[in-house]
Amino acid sequence: MADLFPDRIVELGTAFWGAKTLLSAVELGVFSELAQGPLDGETLRARLGIHPRSARDFFDALVALGMLVRERDRYANTAETDLFLDPAKPSYMGGLLEMLNFRLYGFWASLTEALRTGQPQNEAKSGGGDLFAALYSDPVRLRLFLQAMTGVSLGAARAMAQKFPWRSYQTFIDVGAAQGGLPVQVALANAHLTGGGFDLPVVGPIFQEYVASFGLSDRLHFQAGDFFTDPLPGADVLVMGHILHDWDLDEKRNLLRKAHAALERGGALIVYEAIIDDERRRNAFGLLMSLNMLIETRGGFDYTGADCAGWMREVGFRETSVVHLVGNDSMVVGIK
Repeated sequence: MADLFPDRIVELGTAFWGAKTLLSAVELGVFSELAQGPLDGETLRARLGIHPRSARDFFDALVALGMLVRERDRYANTAETDLFLDPAKPSYMGGLLEMLNFRLYGFWASLTEALRTGQPQNEAKSGGGDLFAALYSDPVRLRLFLQAMTGVSLGAARAMAQKFPWRSYQTFIDVGAAQGGLPVQVALANAHLTGGGFDLPVVGPIFQEYVASFGLSDRLHFQAGDFFTDPLPGADVLVMGHILHDWDLDEKRNLLRKAHAALERGGALIVYEAIIDDERRRNAFGLLMSLNMLIETRGGFDYTGADCAGWMREVGFRETSVVHLVGNDSMVVGIK
């Protein structure tokens, strides 16, 4: 007993303190303000419109959390926050944090109710329809959601652009492409490829705007459709990123079956997200993401690489493999 301490329990129990501090920093524009250069605390406080009472504690908490650096009284972004949390940079992934702050932070307060009832705790709880009906009917929320999907996928997209053998293929389509983060990264790293994204029609202008900002409109095109009611477009490679976990098992199998039907022999399907380790012990993020699917959807859940590979084989893929991408993300590849 003398060697046991409650530190890890306390740290986990209060983890929301640090999370909300970061989310509020994004909301207030801390990192975009400091992207122009270091500022002393009083200048930063005044520019952000923060009350004097806790400004110093707020900024220094961000230092202690590793989100800012401080030399004497001058605060600056870290290399990571400057790259990923400055909205003026194409590497910005703060859309994810904006969505976490705007939507999910409050919904997660009802996790206990979700665990007891098995029911979503998002907009659907108050009669707002399901997750996607609520998001896609509101232009502001839709853009925020699509930016968030770029943020959550950026690291995996860059890794996939390098780790998958794209030289063996000529065309690809990202199914459920959102803003187009993955097609852009794959196209930037593989000049011989052409392709694009497949998503609901309302997503088209946002996809095209994003792709155009990288000068890739001649190689990446948008195809409108619903992946449950329409055939999937044909290509050498189909990609489903952060798609399967939104749906129940029958719907997962249906999407995999449709992908198999759309591919020619030798074609590939790539499924990627925070794939849970097969022993379900290490990838805490993937397991927590599955709880997030409980909060957000009526039947969605995350899964292991072995689970996904098994479903792929059930619908006819002859070869499967699981490849780690970066951080918590892996891809499951099926070859027809």
